[in-house]
Amino acid sequence: MELLAGFSATQFGIAFAATFLSAFIRGLTGFGMAIILVPVLALALLPVESVMIANVLGVLIGLSEIRRLVREAEKSAWVICAMVVLATPPGLWLLTVTEADLARLIIALVAVFAFAIVLVPQSTRAVHGPIATGGVGLLSGLMTGFAGMPGPPVVPYYVGRDLPRAVMTASMLLIFTVAATTGLGAGAVLGNLDWGLVGLALALFPAVLLGNWAGARTSGRVSDRAWRICVGLVLGAVAFTALLRLI
Repeated sequence: MELLAGFSATQFGIAFAATFLSAFIRGLTGFGMAIILVPVLALALLPVESVMIANVLGVLIGLSEIRRLVREAEKSAWVICAMVVLATPPGLWLLTVTEADLARLIIALVAVFAFAIVLVPQSTRAVHGPIATGGVGLLSGLMTGFAGMPGPPVVPYYVGRDLPRAVMTASMLLIFTVAATTGLGAGAVLGNLDWGLVGLALALFPAVLLGNWAGARTSGRVSDRAWRICVGLVLGAVAFTALLRLI
């Protein structure tokens, strides 16, 4: 039996489980939902469709907690958000003109990069300043459009600094919400968003709510080292799976 967007019942069950896991990681760490979800969905859908679904889910969960994000985010997050808005449409255009298998490979490599970043010691991560902030926003926007993954440039920018976890989390999630909104708008303008994908995203959204709630409850009960190891293992498994499928 085929369900929304061409998913069989088995495929939808896998997608639902992957969505729950990715949302749990989001709630636990403040990042990781798109990095985990897009490569998994791209195994069954076209890459651009996977990105659109991730953007719909990112917008919905971000709007559900937008007041907290705006209140707690660092000012640098707004600079990065502005750059993301400018750079996302070109990134999405590149995705639409890239051959599907090549796009899947690039998205898988982005997941590998994200896994590697998590393992980098905090003291050796990016230097912070106006140029670095703008560069992070530019790269994040391009990756939002092409891979639905604004996180790889943003995560080391915040996690590598001496900031309260609440500030880091709110800053990253605010950027990710703006990135998802921009990617969704660009996709609609370019004709990459249809009601079937929106329907599938809505069907998956309960898994986002449940996973994010469970992750948020767990956050604060684990040490920084423990959650970094957990996220690294998950990202590594997803990246390996995506690459193995391509091979």
